[in-house]
Amino acid sequence: MDRWEFYRDSKGEWRWRRIAPNNRIVGSSSEGYKNKSDCIDNARRNGYTG
Repeated sequence: MDRWEFYRDSKGEWRWRRIAPNNRIVGSSSEGYKNKSDCIDNARRNGYTG
């Protein structure tokens, strides 16, 4: 099962990435978000179910 990671980038904005069981990044946000909730909403549109 893939895992999802939420983190702050160098600008302090929230981003997400989806990591496969083999530790390869298989998806990531294309932009940063000021609010973590906006970042999570975007991840949900891309398959996040947490």
